Amino acid sequence: MSEILDAVSAVICPHGGSARQITTNRRVLMSGVPIATLADQFVIDGCPNSTPAGPLPCIAARFTTAASRVRLSGVPVLLRDSIAVCEPSGAPAVVALTQSRVTGA
Repeated sequence: MSEILDAVSAVICPHGGSARQITTNRRVLMSGVPIATLADQFVIDGCPNSTPAGPLPCIAARFTTAASRVRLSGVPVLLRDSIAVCEPSGAPAVVALTQSRVTGA
């Protein structure tokens, strides 16, 4: 069991940029904020990553795994241990903070 992510959960790229959730869920709230699902987009702001060829900031995080047993309108919800990949760098994103009251599998 792992904590379910919501719109105020902190997702960051490994370079320190922060991701904000763009949700498709407006129906189910947890503590007044939308629950995060596999269908949501995460846009990264403030990534300072660069390469010898120039700046290459992370611009989005794409989750590749989600809950196997908990769904919202047929879409799996995201968990603290869900795996996300930053684009275009391919580096793993990190779930740094989430709520602790509701868990799922």
